[in-house]
Amino acid sequence: MDVYMGIDVGSVSTDVALIDSNNEVIDFVYIRTQGQPIKAVQKAMVMLRDRIHTDISVKGVGTTGSARQLTGLMVGADIVKNEITAHAIASSNLIKDVHTVFEIGGQDSKIIILRDGIVVDFAMNTVCAAGTGSFLDQQAYRLNIPIEEFGDLALKSVSPVRIAGRCGVFAESDMIHKQQMGYALPDIIGGLCEALVRNYLNNVGKGKDIREPIVFQGGVAANKGIKAAFEKALGMKVYVPKYYGVMGAIGAAILAKEAVKKKGFSEFKGFEIADFDYKAQGFECTGCSNGCEVVEFIKDDEVISRWGDKCGKWSNSTSKNIFSKNVS
Repeated sequence: MDVYMGIDVGSVSTDVALIDSNNEVIDFVYIRTQGQPIKAVQKAMVMLRDRIHTDISVKGVGTTGSARQLTGLMVGADIVKNEITAHAIASSNLIKDVHTVFEIGGQDSKIIILRDGIVVDFAMNTVCAAGTGSFLDQQAYRLNIPIEEFGDLALKSVSPVRIAGRCGVFAESDMIHKQQMGYALPDIIGGLCEALVRNYLNNVGKGKDIREPIVFQGGVAANKGIKAAFEKALGMKVYVPKYYGVMGAIGAAILAKEAVKKKGFSEFKGFEIADFDYKAQGFECTGCSNGCEVVEFIKDDEVISRWGDKCGKWSNSTSKNIFSKNVS
């Protein structure tokens, strides 16, 4: 079977998806990045390599996410695309006439507006983590509640309390205050879900033409309380896809399939990349007043690529020597 791979490496999670020629998901991996994208990608590759059958052949690979460039160099990506494009492609593949995509991940949130399958508007919130997966994880831990039960408790709320949701710090202090006043836990959690949705719609979604069908994806889409709060606030149906947590990876895989069709071959380096010794390190160039922060990507003590300089002095260099060795 010919399959195509998509890799989405973010600050919180690393997701890898395999799709067939009909864009059906064959397998996927969802693991924590833990601040080490290289090791996370290699771990995901090992997991997939051990699970898939020998008659499965990877014909193309695409990368997305905040570490897409780094990951693309590692695996030999056929296409490297931003998260907006990847998520939009995955949603359009699922629902042909999708008009709005809510995507809330571990550290940021996005809204994508599509018309006739084309992205016409989008926005991202990367300033405050209120409403993202990491904030919800933190609150679940503080309340000693498994994050998996957070949404179910919110749905049990009879009268959600009003929580200040414009800032993560204020939301947490307001929750503590409401607990001390004796409000029921489901009402506090339900109020938090509604506050976070208000924050999303008033910031990320401000001024956006939100229309149905609406697809809600990203790790936070697992929270039934957030989904219900969106539907209550908008008065619209919100659809959560089966593979809500790896939609970016699915979109990257679809894009890889299209890219390989055009050029006729793939640059995928194989699952063996899990066994290589990769690392990335940075240094500040002192060649001029710009003081560019240059990143070196190294495989087995040999520089594969450099980037981050404005003039091309390092990114266009053919030298394979590691900078730290040159200055030592």
